[in-house]
Amino acid sequence: MNEPSVTSGPAATLGERIAAEIATAGGWLPFDRFMQMALYAPGGGYYARDARQFGVLAKDGSDFVTAPELSPLFARALAAQIAESLAATGTDEVWEFGAGSGALAAGLIDALDALGQPLARYTIVDVSGALRARQQARLAAHGERVRWASQLPDALRGVVVGNEVLDAMPVKLLARRAGAWHERGVVLESNRPPALDGQAPAAIENEATRFAWHDRPTDLRPPLEVDGAHDYVTEIHPQARAFIATVAGLLQRGGAAAAYFIDYGFPEAEYYHPQRDAGTLVCHRAHRVDDDPLSDVGDKDITTHVNFTDVALAAQDAGLDVLGYTSQSRFLLNCGIAPLMEAADLPARATAMKLLAEHEMGELFKVIGFATPGHPPALGFAAGDRSHRL
Repeated sequence: MNEPSVTSGPAATLGERIAAEIATAGGWLPFDRFMQMALYAPGGGYYARDARQFGVLAKDGSDFVTAPELSPLFARALAAQIAESLAATGTDEVWEFGAGSGALAAGLIDALDALGQPLARYTIVDVSGALRARQQARLAAHGERVRWASQLPDALRGVVVGNEVLDAMPVKLLARRAGAWHERGVVLESNRPPALDGQAPAAIENEATRFAWHDRPTDLRPPLEVDGAHDYVTEIHPQARAFIATVAGLLQRGGAAAAYFIDYGFPEAEYYHPQRDAGTLVCHRAHRVDDDPLSDVGDKDITTHVNFTDVALAAQDAGLDVLGYTSQSRFLLNCGIAPLMEAADLPARATAMKLLAEHEMGELFKVIGFATPGHPPALGFAAGDRSHRL
């Protein structure tokens, strides 16, 4: 396979840098590495750009909305659970991974103050320097209580929060074709080998570079056998599992801690259902969804749903207890969002309903909680716990 001449220096575009990475890798790049660069490459990756990602409407220049941006009642309800866990663990620190615009951090700090559970420290871990700058501007009023960590400590105490962080972790793509499993990767169109089925997939143009899919035979498999002989595309999540295992290990060493992750996803029996044959990989741009991660690289989000069974097993293997698993709607209701909505004006109530409605965020988004042994039953899972489905 001939290697093209591509630019890889600091002035190169993101497309050129990915092309250089493909060439260095021998002409084929696994999708998880492509996704890592498309989202996080310094200076050009989607989350590393100086551009807006989070907002309510496309006209404000945003690509999608998250729950903390949508309604301040999300943070106020979540704060009730965090306050309970802070009291249970005897700690006064929250760690947030992937803090986005800083909206959740601002809301939680204020809500915990109002609940009489003030924090000594709110620590943010975010790989994006561009987002960190925006967070620092938004949270400046909270002074030295907020800090940013460039590396993890040897142990974690307190409460960990992650809202829509797991879905942004790079995944491996697997494709079952003619009964055999392959790993799907990215090649340059100019060097694409013959397609395995004799039909060339569409090439995608990105600036001066054209990317295309190419599958290679692999020993990798989904965690469940997928019934049927039909062609099937899906994802596996080694990076998310490794992240949870790392955080869980640090919490164990800390001695008293809890963690809550909110995201869209399914237990693995639903994730790898035979009818989910196109997987869950999608892109977000200007509040529209597409399934084409090889185009407009760096200008749109790339995301997949979360396998919550995988997440739960990783935490348990590291010694944590699963506090519960339920829908976002049920979790927020358990945490008292209904009286908060009753006290709000009509527009605020209508907006907050999107957090609960089944056809909006209420059912697709789930919440899973973990804790070191000895944590009491968690408020957010008091009714509607679905841990048995994991």
